[in-house]
Amino acid sequence: MAVVREFALPDLGEGLTEAEIVRWMVRVGDVVAIDQPVVEVETAKAVVEVPCPYGGVVTARFGEEGQTLDVGRPLLTVAVGSPDGQTPTAPAAPADGDSGSGNVLVGYGTSGPAARRRRVRPAPGVPAPAASAPAPAPAPVPASATVAAVPVRHEGPVAVISPLVRRRAREHGLDLRVLTGSGPDGLILRSDVERAITAVSTAPVTAAAPAASAAPAEGTRIPLRGIRGAVAEKLGRSRREIPDATCWVDADATELLAARAAMNAAGGPKVSVLALFARICAAALARYPELNSTVDTGRGEIVVLPEVHIGFAAQTDRGLVVPVVRDAHRRSTEELSAEIGRLTEAARSGALTPAQLTGGTFTLNNYGVFGVDGSTPIINHPEAAMLGVGRITPKPWVHQGELAVRQVVQLSFTFDHRVCDGGTAGGFLRFVADCVEQPAVLLRAV
Repeated sequence: MAVVREFALPDLGEGLTEAEIVRWMVRVGDVVAIDQPVVEVETAKAVVEVPCPYGGVVTARFGEEGQTLDVGRPLLTVAVGSPDGQTPTAPAAPADGDSGSGNVLVGYGTSGPAARRRRVRPAPGVPAPAASAPAPAPAPVPASATVAAVPVRHEGPVAVISPLVRRRAREHGLDLRVLTGSGPDGLILRSDVERAITAVSTAPVTAAAPAASAAPAEGTRIPLRGIRGAVAEKLGRSRREIPDATCWVDADATELLAARAAMNAAGGPKVSVLALFARICAAALARYPELNSTVDTGRGEIVVLPEVHIGFAAQTDRGLVVPVVRDAHRRSTEELSAEIGRLTEAARSGALTPAQLTGGTFTLNNYGVFGVDGSTPIINHPEAAMLGVGRITPKPWVHQGELAVRQVVQLSFTFDHRVCDGGTAGGFLRFVADCVEQPAVLLRAV
């Protein structure tokens, strides 16, 4: 007989303790190979595919899309091997002795006897479908029956198969546990959710109590988890622990843009503006190494770091991430541009690994892509400094004693006041501005 193996959510590294299920890649009854990806999860660092170490037939899945699981919790079970070498026709019971589909996502449960199926208790006023015949086409259900004034909230797994049904319910703030499905065994169909949404939107406003005593609307609640939760925790910690200060300066970037145009016209890989700023920052950190540091509060020491790993802020559909260009001080401008481009594409596709999002020593934030001139960046804890770059836009400027229209950019520099004073921070920012205005200054910094 087949042996059932339980596969738990593995340790994903970088001190991560939980992950949110983004997308199941297998169903109960599917045959999986060893090391085949079975689920896509989102951690506080990135979205990753998790491979299963066993080969066989999936007998159970634990958790649904959108649910957060702790590391070490059961993820799925797999029936491994059979005496005749044939694929099992029905999933075996989970290793812990539980049977039926109560331990898995309803709708994808084990194919045990019908008597083992869990029935969802109908809400008041809605008759349960007959067990001996297929359920007839659902008739319109009054709003008072589908979403009752005092709804019955069912416990246990939610009887939903379709991810589309779950998404529609989430979009409209609908609690699926108060609905009774019109499908077989109480399965909630899309038509049930649509009727409930319509009932809520068209329900008359009761006048039983004066308007002045009505409770205010609660509002939409958005969980702080995954990447959004990690950003909130890191920025909150930065504000709590780091006594930061910000200085800024306007710089004439006309010559920098001209130098970039000349480099790109010479052939070879194209160079981005962000890569030029990364090259300038690497040179500036070589002059002011105390800004490439971190503070060890436990020992009361400033730790100046020997390597320069520049992170850059990237906005994605999943939120703000900061990929890290490692050994930026050893890379040419073309190499920096290529690496920034590669990491940006990986960020947009959700393919960044935790290692590519950690270990930065300095951060470059180009908020000019949003069409704004200035900002006061929050330091990316536990780093000591961050350079912010605004949009480069034509402005009136005094150039060589005459008023002219030049390409001007505002640079802002936020630093940890524990690692240096204003003189060092001002010197760093002035050097960056000088390189922007006269790119030949970089030749002296090599």
